[in-house]
Amino acid sequence: MSRIAATFARLKDRGESGLVAYLTAGDPSPDRTASLVWALERGGADFIELGVPFSDPVADGPVIQKASDRAIAAGTNLARVLGIAREIRTRSEIPLVLFSYLNPLLRYGFERLAGDAAAAGIDGCLITDLSVEEAGDWIGPLKAAGLDTVFLVAPTSTQRRLELVSRYSSGFVYLVSRTGVTGEQDSVSASIAPLVEGMRKATSLPLAVGFGISRPEQSAEVGRLADAVVVGSAIVRLIEQNGQDPGLETILETFARDLKKPLLSVTE
Repeated sequence: MSRIAATFARLKDRGESGLVAYLTAGDPSPDRTASLVWALERGGADFIELGVPFSDPVADGPVIQKASDRAIAAGTNLARVLGIAREIRTRSEIPLVLFSYLNPLLRYGFERLAGDAAAAGIDGCLITDLSVEEAGDWIGPLKAAGLDTVFLVAPTSTQRRLELVSRYSSGFVYLVSRTGVTGEQDSVSASIAPLVEGMRKATSLPLAVGFGISRPEQSAEVGRLADAVVVGSAIVRLIEQNGQDPGLETILETFARDLKKPLLSVTE
């Protein structure tokens, strides 16, 4: 059983919903990312999405776009991200999902990436701009290396697309709560409940909901519907605001604990 599947199984046994924490690897510096991951784990994060910085992150709002710029300026590339994963593994078994656009992976080479990512301790890959309709040729090497492949669905996804995502996904399915780019929102989208319901009909995989979740009350609301809550922009904003603060790890640990607390006991 993969780390991802085993963690979701433990969460289910405990009656919890999971917390998926996203951060852009290399921001504020490649040398600090591992310590930020460990801090998020201490705060209660169950999964980590390691974002590969990219020069044209079209699915992301300004907060994560600026984080990619900072990480690239700090010398972070895909090879460096895999090195960060190896460093994380010296102290943690938290599931790691490589979160990337297709271009950096193509430049690195899919066959090479699959072996190197697995060896570095990566558990799965989420490729934001890889259409599931065209995924068959690309995910073979990843699956052969034992990596889970996570795909996105959105409120605009048709039932046929939900079924395709179910066919090609493993580990979990990422449900985008609203249309548009990443970023913090004042309220939880009303489209989440019907999207979760539709995806439940298509798959038995765990469902994680992201885009716009930034506060404990939002975490609680989504956690009652989904198997995990994804928080990204709010974490990245804290890193932006406190990147030079030696107490950044404590800030992230506290923030993760506040988000995880309402997920410790959820009702269906």
